[in-house]
Amino acid sequence: MTDVSSNALAVRQEFGGTNTTLAIQETATAAVAAQAKAMVEARYIMALQRPRNWDQVRQDILKECRRPSFANNPSAYYRKPVGKGIEGLGIRFTEVSIRHMRNILVEQPTIYEDQIKEIIRVRVTDLESNTTYELDVKVSKTVERSKPMDDGTYISMRMNSYNKPVYTVLATDDDLLNKRGALISKAVRTLGLRMIPGDIQDEAIELIKKVREDDAARDPDAKRKRIVDEFGRIGVKAVDLVAYLGHDLDSCSPAELVDLTGLWAAISEGETTWKAVMENKAEQSGTSSADAGKKQLPTCTAEDFEKKKAGWKGIVESGKKSVNDLIAFIQTKELLSDEQKMEIASWATAEEGKQ
Repeated sequence: MTDVSSNALAVRQEFGGTNTTLAIQETATAAVAAQAKAMVEARYIMALQRPRNWDQVRQDILKECRRPSFANNPSAYYRKPVGKGIEGLGIRFTEVSIRHMRNILVEQPTIYEDQIKEIIRVRVTDLESNTTYELDVKVSKTVERSKPMDDGTYISMRMNSYNKPVYTVLATDDDLLNKRGALISKAVRTLGLRMIPGDIQDEAIELIKKVREDDAARDPDAKRKRIVDEFGRIGVKAVDLVAYLGHDLDSCSPAELVDLTGLWAAISEGETTWKAVMENKAEQSGTSSADAGKKQLPTCTAEDFEKKKAGWKGIVESGKKSVNDLIAFIQTKELLSDEQKMEIASWATAEEGKQ
């Protein structure tokens, strides 16, 4: 048995009697409280001694927006397909703005945690005006997989739209880190934008869009190819983009390229999906997504293919279209078989051999 001397005990008289605790515990608690108080006071004192200049803040933020590498970043600005479209400034813009505004404190303490979930309180405070906005973020410690864990265990199971089982299992450390980071970023963006004056945000959006349009107008072919490649990385094909635009990719205007860039940014940041984009497109055009899916294009017969093959091959040989763009363009009017697509693709190989 450990003998605790009387001078190591603290006795507190309360209404219900006496409460005896170790003095060392109270000392440690008091030290932590004093440290937290000192840090808070230091932040507010520094904010009062070095207040922000809003004209300088505006100048610094707009300077960032003029940089093409920043303006074209998907986390700087995106466009969500809701109605006629909702524009939004992303986490990258918010982080840059907070840095230039100064005297903004971002905190994210964990206020609850168990085996299944954790709750993180994201708090953004303007130290100069003592204005605070906060949001509780619930992070689930589970993920869905096509099979149980290695030991055969799982939390729950459901059948997906393909009538195949989907298992809910505990997330790995990497999965949890990614989920936590994404949810916290969205919360910081939402709260941080409330600290940035609306007129500065409006100027930033217009400037970012102008930089993107100038970039597209300067070299539309390079911009178009870059966008097609970026969509391809998230599973959206060139033919899908043609279906969305309603015309060939070659005839995209700079404004349409900017619109596609905003949609790609929204999908990349998890704000929407390509399915939602097409459903919104169908609603705006007055047709349901089900009716749009029922629309069938005629099939290109072998006879028709032989008649048109020479003209199509001339387009590829002249460099007017790549084989991928040509296939996408043809399939806006008629459907090609796999054999026909492979023959068109071989024309590119033949051209490379000539060069």
